[in-house]
Parts: sequence; structure tokens; C-alpha cells
Amino acid sequence: MDMLLEDGNFSIYLRGFLQTIELSAISAVLALLLGALLAAFRVSPVPVLRVFGTTWVTVFRNTPLTLLFFAVVFGLPRLDVHLDNFTFAVIALSAYTGSFVCEVLRSGINTVPLGQAEAARSLGMGFGQTLGLVVLPQAARTVLTPMSSIFIALPRNAAVAGAFNVAEMFSVQKVLTEKGYAIIPIFLWVAMAYLVLSFSISGLFRFLEKRLAVVR
Repeated sequence: MDMLLEDGNFSIYLRGFLQTIELSAISAVLALLLGALLAAFRVSPVPVLRVFGTTWVTVFRNTPLTLLFFAVVFGLPRLDVHLDNFTFAVIALSAYTGSFVCEVLRSGINTVPLGQAEAARSLGMGFGQTLGLVVLPQAARTVLTPMSSIFIALPRNAAVAGAFNVAEMFSVQKVLTEKGYAIIPIFLWVAMAYLVLSFSISGLFRFLEKRLAVVR
């Protein structure tokens, strides 16, 4: 504890912790939206959209996150897209995580009985209405557990951003180590921060599971 109270170290630790929360939260929201859109493409009756969704998921799920960061941070500026490193990190994390969210949502969609969609179409609903109003609300209840695993991993994946000058928990460990502090206490404090985030996300999904549970 004394280490954090010396030489402004607590402000460095707190800044990294809050930046990790901000980076993870923004990326989670964008990944959820992107994943839902890609899942809609994957089950779309339009062949072009299905191919696009399948290609996106295949490419991004099988691309190492560090390589994806390199492509975004160094590739986009060559296309005359100039943003700060935090925004680049959000783009990389959202694109990567969104591909996993897509597959989880698609598996949930496949659990919804086909008769539900057929009944919706018989009432005059289009594909978008059927998916958004009938299928996805039912699918959401079945995918909360695997979805929680994806978002629990997100803060840890955000550690890659530390190598690209984004101040998060990984960069805190690097800064404090360079100041000459013992590495084990530093790792313990950083690990504690990740545990707090992991338990918080897990608790949120347990709450959602109880709220969305179907009474049988």
C-alpha cells in the first residue's frame, strides 16, 4: 500500500484503472451493436450480407489482437484517417470483440424455434421486425452466460492498448516498474484491479440473468 501513496503513484494507478474502465465500456457497447448487426447479416436472406458477415467473423476471430492493433494504429493513418491512440484502441477492440459477440448471438438465434419467425411473418412482419421484436429478445436470454465470458475478457484484452501509448492498467505496471518498485507488489495491485472489473461484470450478468429469466 505504501507504494501507491508515494510520489503520486496513486493518481497514476487510478488514471490507468479509470481509463481501462472507459476503454472497456465504450468497446463493449460498440462490440454489442456491431455483433448484433453482423448476426443479422449472418442469418439474413440476402446472400451478399451473409457472405459479408461470415467473412468479417472469420477474419477478425482468427486475427491475433496485437496484429489487429498494428493494422489499425499504423494502417488507418496511411488511409488519411488520423485519430488519437485511444480511439484507435476502441476501433480495434470493438472490431475484434464484435466478431465473438456475433457468433454468440447467432447461436442464440438458432435456439429460437423456427415457428416463432414463421408466425411473425404470417402477421405481416418483415425480416428486420421479426429479428428485432421476436427472435433477438428470446435469444438474449440464452446467450447471457457465454456473453459474460466475452466481456469479462475485454478488460484483459484492453491491456494490448498499453503497448500503443494508451494509459491503462498494463501501462501502470510499466511506469511503476520503471520507477524502480518491486515488480511483485505492482503485479498484485494490477491483478486486483482486473479482479474487481471481472467480478463487477460477472455480477452484472448474473443480475441480468435473474431479471430476464423466464418463469416456468
